[in-house]
Amino acid sequence: MRREPSRDSASVARPTGVRAGGAPQALPRATLLDNAVWAALDGPHAHLAERVGRAARYRPETYAFAALADPSDPAAWADLHTLVGPGNTVRIKPVERVPDGWQVVGGGEGVQLVGTALRAEPAPEAVRLGPADVPEILDLVARTRPGPFLRRTVEMGTYLGIRHEGRLIALAGERLRLPGWTEISAVCTDPEHRGRGLATRLVRAVAAGIRDRGDTPFLHAAADNARAIRLYESIGFTLRRRSRIVQVRAPGTSGAGRALSVATRSARRSPTRPAAPDGRR
Repeated sequence: MRREPSRDSASVARPTGVRAGGAPQALPRATLLDNAVWAALDGPHAHLAERVGRAARYRPETYAFAALADPSDPAAWADLHTLVGPGNTVRIKPVERVPDGWQVVGGGEGVQLVGTALRAEPAPEAVRLGPADVPEILDLVARTRPGPFLRRTVEMGTYLGIRHEGRLIALAGERLRLPGWTEISAVCTDPEHRGRGLATRLVRAVAAGIRDRGDTPFLHAAADNARAIRLYESIGFTLRRRSRIVQVRAPGTSGAGRALSVATRSARRSPTRPAAPDGRR
């Protein structure tokens, strides 16, 4: 697929969103969205994080992603090696280049959309879901495949559902939360009940709760999921950027990670001396 140029963050920082009551809302600092997983783990979701220095990840069974404070910083990758352990795999975004020694074992391309003109409103038929509903949520997710959802993902934010004759048939909720922004995720509808606008009603309802606390909604989708992207754009989301998602395997020995960490930090502490006239240092 042809990669389209990413939109400049500043181009998203200027528009206004729409509150539940129709009043305009200035968007918060959009640059945080460039590294949204890190901004969440380093901010409102710090209580859900496992962290070593400049690398962090969500706790197991919450969300299967890690993040780096700066994906171009070798020291951050060394911290990630310590965090995940030699030979283990982890998913991370956004990443353009992977350091030597790390093996890319999977990945893809995603898009990020911001609710610049999304109308947010409650859905009277929606019910709040919690830990007791997780088995039903996992069953619906397994049948509809909206994206990663684990046993404790429900702890990341508010999840709303719609039931029919007591059975959960539609779902949407909050995933990443960073200063000024909250991600809408796990949007799905049972195939037998599609075409009734349930997903749109839930997205608007989740967005209403996000707006009420002063945040702006955003979301992610697979870049090749044209149907979902068209739907989101039709209800007021704006495509902001594309980004690479990778699953990587850490170097296979703990010594490799330690050597990388020591070399990187030594270079930072010891600036290079100027060359002597004969070229010697």
